[in-house]
Amino acid sequence: MTLYDTHAHLDDPVFAADLPAVVARAEAAGVKRIITIGTDLESSRRAVALAEAHSGLFAAVGWHPGEVERAPDDFCEELRALAVHPKVVAIGEIGLDYYRLPSASGDTAEADVQVKARQAAVFQQQLEVAAELGLNCVVHQRQSLEDTLRLLTPFVGRVRGQFHCFVDDSAALKGVLADGHVVSFTGIVTFRNAATVRQALAEVPADRFMLETDSPYLAPVPHRGRRCEPAFVADTAAAVAVVRDLSPLELATVTCATAHRFFPKLT
Repeated sequence: MTLYDTHAHLDDPVFAADLPAVVARAEAAGVKRIITIGTDLESSRRAVALAEAHSGLFAAVGWHPGEVERAPDDFCEELRALAVHPKVVAIGEIGLDYYRLPSASGDTAEADVQVKARQAAVFQQQLEVAAELGLNCVVHQRQSLEDTLRLLTPFVGRVRGQFHCFVDDSAALKGVLADGHVVSFTGIVTFRNAATVRQALAEVPADRFMLETDSPYLAPVPHRGRRCEPAFVADTAAAVAVVRDLSPLELATVTCATAHRFFPKLT
């Protein structure tokens, strides 16, 4: 049985000491493809280097909304140069994140407006690169769904989004799916308090979702409290198969097929 981890951060320093072993454990667990995700230009370069070094690894390159304060005004040339690599399958992780705006730490509402505008500008730049290169994007959105979908609207038909680590409700899911986007689920589906996520999982069409770990974060049961790694997508898959009333093989087949359609460069 073949599984894919469509979102991991294998360039994270927590993997520096034992990455070959991490990749080997994933392979042993049936995880044949892993997409390692960039969060800024340097992280994206590391993701590409990892993809070059390991046959089952691929990369996404982009600038995370939580890191936009460090982003140059225009980094599109560097992003394009990375994105044309044969093992770069998407632009990402990009989007909007309103979870920790400046006002939450005592700053002004005006500071929030400025951060939101900066995130939107960086997001839009990267969507333009994705459209130019014919790539889809890996979308990070946290407490920002309406604005995220609004910024994606002009790109409908040219760029689709993988709304990674989907944790919203069924109504939000319908909004995401309406414009042709897809979602992916992490180990959160195994958490006791994640009934809303499991309800969305039960309702999403079979060809519109994928699996991921978001390693090193969000380790599924029975690994909670440990560093998450791509091998653990097998535990998430087992829980998803139960929610979807599928055999493990059926679940693996349908999610891997969705990944190939969404990431055409994933070979």
